Amino acid sequence: MKSFFETYFNKGPKVVEPDSDGPKKSGRGKKVLKHGKWVSAILLAAVVVVLLAVNSTYTINEQEQAVVTTFGVAKSVKESGLHFKVPFVQQVKKVDTTIQGFSVGFDSEGQSVTEEAVMITSDFNFVDIDFYVEYRVSDPVKAVFASEKPVEVLRNLAQSCIRSVVSNYDVDSVLTTGKNEIQSKIKELLLEQLEQKDIGLQLVNITIQDSEPPTLEVLEAFKDVETAKQGKETSINNANKYRNEKLPKAEADVDQILQEAESTKTKRINEAHADVSMFNARYEEYVKNPLVTKQRMFYETMEAVLPNLKVIIDGTDSTSTMLMDQLSGGTTGNQAAAAGSAAGNGTGSSGTDAGTSGTDAGTAD
Repeated sequence: MKSFFETYFNKGPKVVEPDSDGPKKSGRGKKVLKHGKWVSAILLAAVVVVLLAVNSTYTINEQEQAVVTTFGVAKSVKESGLHFKVPFVQQVKKVDTTIQGFSVGFDSEGQSVTEEAVMITSDFNFVDIDFYVEYRVSDPVKAVFASEKPVEVLRNLAQSCIRSVVSNYDVDSVLTTGKNEIQSKIKELLLEQLEQKDIGLQLVNITIQDSEPPTLEVLEAFKDVETAKQGKETSINNANKYRNEKLPKAEADVDQILQEAESTKTKRINEAHADVSMFNARYEEYVKNPLVTKQRMFYETMEAVLPNLKVIIDGTDSTSTMLMDQLSGGTTGNQAAAAGSAAGNGTGSSGTDAGTSGTDAGTAD
């Protein structure tokens, strides 16, 4: 730099040949020239200092990290704020660590990209499907040096995983019910691929933005299928609603019938046990006193069957006993017959009279 300025200033303004006052003017010119050299040197030093100051500092924002390279050795700086570096020795490259993303199947204006969007399913149908991939830088050093274009590598990996997974599902699953499962499978496969490539990027999420048939005719057909499915779901829901309304009442009726049947069963069993006990008790008494037991049974039967029957006995030999329905207030011939049948089980004159009365009553009826 010194030789340059010396050369420059030596070539400077011509010195006019002195006249009579020449020696004085020549000395003044040399002083001005010397002063100009010092000013230029100071200005040059100031410029150099400013350049060194500018190149020796750098600032990292909150959502950034820096990769500092010193003689080919790189390291990351994560703390935000003002940092210093050695000018012309250390190189700094800033990396954005916020969540970023790109689309697969459509461009930034929302227009479909056919070569990315159209895919083939397992049942050999074509489908137009769009994805959005979100990622962030996990390792700034690897993101800068592991690959020349890490985002392009991620895009290619995403497209490969998407086509690989979609090809395992039929068109109905891709368009309707299988979207969540497809997203999960793609994300899992893409995470494995990124781990193998180790390019310093981390997958945040991948989502299906839209999926539809590639032509209008196929789209209308799928809409009809979807409408039919919705109608099917509506019918199923209505049937379930009707079942839920009727089933509790039917179950309550079944419980009531079962309880009544159990009650009737218990009642009949208890009555049967009571009858058996009564019969056994009477039989024991009959074995002890047959005649008395027969008469008692006859009287009890008469009291139960013919409570209001009026009897007229004609004669003293107890052979012509007549039952009068007209005087009994509506006693039927069937009751008289039952009385005669019960009396037929008796002995002695009472049994004979009762039997005769039963026969006469049956005849009179």
